Amino acid sequence: MNYFDGDTLHEECGVMGVYLNNEQEAANYVYYGLFALQHRGQESAGITVNNEGRLESAKGMGLVSDVFEERNLQNLVGNIAIGHVRYSTTGDKDISNCQPLVAKYKHGSIALAHNGNLTNSDGVREMLEDEGVIFQSTTDSEAILNLIARHYNRGIEAAIRNTMQLIKGAYAIVITTQDQMIGIRDPHGLRPLCIGKLKDGYVLASESCALDVVDAEFVRDVMPGEIVIINPDGLTSIKPSGWCQKKLCVFELIYLARPDSIIDGNSVYQFREKAGEILFREAGIEADVVIAVPDSGIPSAIGYSKASGLPYREGLTKNRYIGRTFIQPTQAMRENAVRIKLNPLKHNIEGKRVVMTDDSIVRGTTCKRIVEQVRKAGASEVHVCITSPPVKYGCYFGIDTPDREKLVGAMMSVEEIRDYIGADSLTYLSLDGLKEACGGSSDFCRACFNGNYPMEVPLHEISEEK
Repeated sequence: MNYFDGDTLHEECGVMGVYLNNEQEAANYVYYGLFALQHRGQESAGITVNNEGRLESAKGMGLVSDVFEERNLQNLVGNIAIGHVRYSTTGDKDISNCQPLVAKYKHGSIALAHNGNLTNSDGVREMLEDEGVIFQSTTDSEAILNLIARHYNRGIEAAIRNTMQLIKGAYAIVITTQDQMIGIRDPHGLRPLCIGKLKDGYVLASESCALDVVDAEFVRDVMPGEIVIINPDGLTSIKPSGWCQKKLCVFELIYLARPDSIIDGNSVYQFREKAGEILFREAGIEADVVIAVPDSGIPSAIGYSKASGLPYREGLTKNRYIGRTFIQPTQAMRENAVRIKLNPLKHNIEGKRVVMTDDSIVRGTTCKRIVEQVRKAGASEVHVCITSPPVKYGCYFGIDTPDREKLVGAMMSVEEIRDYIGADSLTYLSLDGLKEACGGSSDFCRACFNGNYPMEVPLHEISEEK
């Protein structure tokens, strides 16, 4: 169990694809790219390589470094490769759900890696099962794979277009079939996907940080609803045939993405730093020092320090040698989990009024324990500043959130949460402040804060603010 389990908005998944014109080592590029995307999923990892239409895979449970060795990488030979790191949002934590998923059909073989979540997966799966399709996994990604294979008689473009008309939800998908690699992004662009250029080919990746690690030049983001086909003739863009409205998940900027990534023209680091500056303006707290909950809270603490003139200091040090999972056989050890992962730097905290920034509060239990640690380290006051509004609604688009009754932001007022976590004050970034940090743009999904979903969701939740 993760010490953050149930008390954070988990990363969804990360996808990576490489197409090379003349080399046969595409899997090596994907391998390094998956390391850069490891923050997006730690449960499983996989790579599928395409060698003249023959698909070979290596995948397993655990981190990229756990799954891949020199021996299995050497067996992955081909000029096209796609990869995936997974955190389960639908489907069990099981080897059968590891991606990429591979299927054989009338016209050959196809492999797919998917980041996101379908909102109508149950209906699509039932339709396919009624037609005799046998599923090998419990993930909704397999339904997408089967739909594409089912409609392939009229070619890959028609198959993908027909599939996109049937599925609803969030998806960034990388596919390989025959001699091509394909990227697809949902009509709202909820999940990110970008294009990079290599000297000998192209890259598709969830975040631009994966392009950097393989020395690929960033070209652009895949547009909402766009299909990108890469083959021996080069890159072909198929624009959406219907209406699309960009609604990138704002939590990509708040927490999910790496700070060195650029998503849809938005610098993740600059967003977080700007959010910290706005928090100072909205909070106006008198204090002695600004600290952060590492790592996503660091840019906002720097922004708060910059705007306030207060010194930024490292107040919590992170043990980077502990993975996301470790044994917790007793309740006492579970209670100690935060102390294992984070430890206060007493010298920077003792006797000081502390402003502490973090990205979000989900259940509140982790924040409560961190506040306790900071107080025990000698802080005279602890003021918590959160670079997002209260999380009040669940996500149906690829982020694993608890049931609404377990979201402290939905069940308590800000003052009640402040009292629960034991802080002297608690300031959330306002919805207006969030929009300002996004450069004034409305091209973001903020449903977890206001309940205004960009499409129909399985369980109706009334929006309290449009």
